[in-house]
Amino acid sequence: MRKRNPNQRKDNKERTERKTRPGKRPFTDRRQNKPAPPQYSDKIQSNQGKKEDDGLIRLNRYIANSGVCSRRDADKLIAAGEITVNGKVVTEMGFKVKPEDKVIYKGKRLNREKPVYVLLNKPKGFITTMEDPKGRRTVMELVKHAAEERIFPVGRLDRDTTGLIMLTNDGDLAKILSHPSGKTQKIYHVELDKPITERDFNTIVNKEFELEDGPVDLDGINIISEDRKRLGVELHSGRNRIVRRMFEHFNYEVIKLDRTVFAGLTKIDLPRGKWRYLDEKELRRLKYFK
Repeated sequence: MRKRNPNQRKDNKERTERKTRPGKRPFTDRRQNKPAPPQYSDKIQSNQGKKEDDGLIRLNRYIANSGVCSRRDADKLIAAGEITVNGKVVTEMGFKVKPEDKVIYKGKRLNREKPVYVLLNKPKGFITTMEDPKGRRTVMELVKHAAEERIFPVGRLDRDTTGLIMLTNDGDLAKILSHPSGKTQKIYHVELDKPITERDFNTIVNKEFELEDGPVDLDGINIISEDRKRLGVELHSGRNRIVRRMFEHFNYEVIKLDRTVFAGLTKIDLPRGKWRYLDEKELRRLKYFK
């Protein structure tokens, strides 16, 4: 039988004492599968468990909820001294306000609103804007009864393009879905004036082309009809008229363009010209699992 080193027990004891010495993280048995408690500073600990349902809300969130901009951009407005609360300029980050406080931006009072999320299946002939100086019809006419709050379109579809568009007063989410870094999924059904050639299709698939404002961030393309006139295109670029310009680059005219998927949302059970509210499951996925 192998003899145990008489000093081994002493060495083990010293190692255990070092691990449990004051100021050191205590030794834990990994088999217990118990994670060590998080280490917070005193400042962070003092805020744990506090909610904004005590009547107070951070000023940047109040501004974002009013539909002006995202919280990050609201911080910039605050730092620049463009926000007043009850007649006084506020530049302090983390400043909190009450619902009855008078928050002013550019001479207008901001109102904290409940978040509203609307999905619209846009028909042809409507432009994606809040209002049009030329008097053209806008998507706002289609959702005028959707909310008392001021909602605005996220992203854009040109006048002749149909399909999905979202409207909301949530500035933070709108910025995430609109910015290229958000990589918001968009899928289009395209109908061309003539069959696409094998050469042009392969050039697009291999991304061996570039438009006047740079390369196209194309995620996928496939042919969905035997006559090669209808295609499916997936991308996350938000550049103006990007799909139409891509095919015009190869001398094709887009006869019909329909956005069938936006940020994972589909047109199922949503007829053309109709809208619906997003459900809780869709909102969770948009906000936390993009």
